[in-house]
Amino acid sequence: MKSLEELNAIRDQYRGIVEFRDEEAVKSGTEKISDKYEKQILVCGGTGCTSSGSKKIIDKFHEELKARGMDEKINIVMTGCHGLCALGPIVIVYPDACFYSRISADDIPEIVEEHLVKGNIVKKFLYEETIVGDDIRSLHETDFYKHQHRVALRNCGVINPEIIEEYIARDGYQALHKVLTELKPEDVIQILLDSGLRGRGGAGFPTGMKWKFAMGNKADQKYVCCNADEGDPGAFMDRSVLEGDPHVVLEAMTIAGYTIGANQGYIYVRAEYPIAIERLNIAIKQAREAGMLGKDIFGTGFDFDIDLRLGAGAFVCGEETALMTSIEGNRGEPHPRPPFPAVKGLFQKPTILNNVETWANIPRIILQGAEWFASMGTEKSKGTKVFALGGKINNVGLVEIPMGTTLRTIIEEIGGGIPGGKKFKAAQTGGPSGGCIPASLIDTPIDYNNLLEIGSMMGSGGLIVMDETDCMVDIAKFFLEFTVDESCGKCAPCRIGTKRLLELLNLITSGKATMDDLDRLEKLTKTISQNSLCALGQTASNPVISTLRYFKDEYIAHIVDKKCPAGKCKDLISYYIDPDKCIGCGLCKKNCPADAITGEKKQPHEIDTMKCIKCGTCIDKCKKDAIYKK
Repeated sequence: MKSLEELNAIRDQYRGIVEFRDEEAVKSGTEKISDKYEKQILVCGGTGCTSSGSKKIIDKFHEELKARGMDEKINIVMTGCHGLCALGPIVIVYPDACFYSRISADDIPEIVEEHLVKGNIVKKFLYEETIVGDDIRSLHETDFYKHQHRVALRNCGVINPEIIEEYIARDGYQALHKVLTELKPEDVIQILLDSGLRGRGGAGFPTGMKWKFAMGNKADQKYVCCNADEGDPGAFMDRSVLEGDPHVVLEAMTIAGYTIGANQGYIYVRAEYPIAIERLNIAIKQAREAGMLGKDIFGTGFDFDIDLRLGAGAFVCGEETALMTSIEGNRGEPHPRPPFPAVKGLFQKPTILNNVETWANIPRIILQGAEWFASMGTEKSKGTKVFALGGKINNVGLVEIPMGTTLRTIIEEIGGGIPGGKKFKAAQTGGPSGGCIPASLIDTPIDYNNLLEIGSMMGSGGLIVMDETDCMVDIAKFFLEFTVDESCGKCAPCRIGTKRLLELLNLITSGKATMDDLDRLEKLTKTISQNSLCALGQTASNPVISTLRYFKDEYIAHIVDKKCPAGKCKDLISYYIDPDKCIGCGLCKKNCPADAITGEKKQPHEIDTMKCIKCGTCIDKCKKDAIYKK
C-alpha cells in the first residue's frame, strides 16, 4: 500500500460492514445495515469469554446458519472484549443491538431459529438491564456504559482484531499517513504536549515530553518499546486492547518511530497472554503485507518494523530499565537513573517506552486534534482512563471513563454497587504500588493528582473494590506478599525490608504483635520507600501506608484487643452456634472436615473451638444463619 487512495479504497469497501456496530451510531439511532449482510452477530473473543466457551459458540452459529442456508446473509464476527466480563460469553446481534449474556453453545439453535429465522428476540437470554417493559434498549444505554467514553477501547468489541481491513474501516492507519506526509516530528511532539496525554502505565509522565527528550538525542540507532507486561493482580486493561485492537498499537509505535528517528520497535508482552500474542503476530504479519510496517512506508522513504519479545511473568519487568534489560536477553533487573532511557536505553541507545493504553490513544489524538483530547478530563489529567474493575462489585469488567469521574460513579452506577447489599469499605487502585481509598472519600474525582494526594496512585488501572467483610490489615498483607515474591533482590531495602515488613504484618494478623511493632512498621515503610532502587521497592509500602492512614483502628484492634473487626484473620476469630437459631438439622456437623461440631438431632449443636480449623464450611452449609464468628 503506497498511497492514501489505496488506504481509502479499503476503508470504503469495509466501512459499510463495520460502521453500524459503532456504539455512537447505536446511541444516536443512525445505525446502518450492511449492503452485504442482513444481520451481524458479534461474539466476544477476549480471554474471559474464550475461557467460557465463546469459540464453541462461534462454531455452533456457523453450523446452524449453514444448515438453514443463511450463512451468506449473516456475518459472524469474533471481537475483542466488550467490558461486561461477568456476563460472558457475550453475543450481540445487529442491527437489533440486542445483548445476549451468559450464552452457551446449547442456546444457539434456539437463538438462530427464533431470532434470526422468525424475527423474535429471545428475551430470556437478554441482559436484564436491556429489557424495559416491552422495549429493548441497547447495551450502551445501560448504567454500565452510559457514563463511559471509549477512546483507547473504541475498537474493542466492535471489530474483528484479526482482520486488518476492519481496523482500516475505522480510520486505521489514517493517522500514520497524516504524520508521514503532512507533519514534521516537531509537529507531532507539539500535538502530544498540547493534548496533555500522560503515560497510562504508572506515575503519569507527560508522553510528549518523553518523546521530545528522545528526539533531541542524536544517535545512529534509536528504539521504540511497548510495555505489555501487565502484572498487577486483577489488571487486564492492556491485555484486552491487544486482544481486541492490536493494530492501534502498531500504528502508534510507527508514528513514534518517525517522530524520534527510530526504525525498530519491540513489544514486550508476557507469555501468559497467549491470545494477545497470537493476535499481535497476526497483526504484524498483516501490517507488513499491507506496507504499514517495513520499508518505504506510504512511499515516504521511512522504514520501521516491530518484533515481539515474550516476558516470563516477572512483575519487576514492568519497570522500564528492567524491561529493556530483559529484551536484551539478560535477567530483568532495574538500573539506576539517570541516565534515563531517552538518553541511554535499550542496547544503550535512546529509547522511548510507553504502555499499551498510552499507545492506543495516540492515533485518535493525531486525527481529532489535541483540543479534542484535552477537552476531556481535568486540568492536569486529560482524556480518559481504562480501569479493570474487580473485587466486591456486581459489574466486574473493563471500563473507560473521563478523568475526573468520581469513585462513587464508578462503584455505584457503572459497577452496579456491592453484592449482597453489603457496605462499600474501600477501593484499592494502582495494584501493589497503590493504596486503599476509604468509603469516606468515595466522592473523590479520580485523576493522577487527586489519587496521589489521598495516598494512592493511578498505576496501570486496576481498581479492586472491598466491602465490610474485608480486613484492611489482611489486604495490606496480601499485596505485600505479592511484592516480596516479585522483588528482583538487587537492592537490600526492597529485598530485605519488604520481608521484615511482611513479618510484622504476620505478627499483627496472628495477634502476637505489640504497639512497639506498630511503630517499627511505620518506620520501616519510610526506610523502604526512600532507599529502594526502583519504583517496585519505592512503592511497595504504599498499601501499608494507606491502610495505616485510614484504618489504623483496625491495626490497633488486632494488637490490643486481639480481634479482627472484619472476622478475616483466622488466628483472631472463633466460630459459634446460636442455640436460639439452631434447629439441629446436622448439616454443619455432617460437613465439618475437623469433626469439631457435636450435638443431637433436633437439638442445638456446639463447636469445639480447639478442634475448629476455621474453614467456614459450617457457615456455608447452615440454612438458618445460626453460625457466626467473632
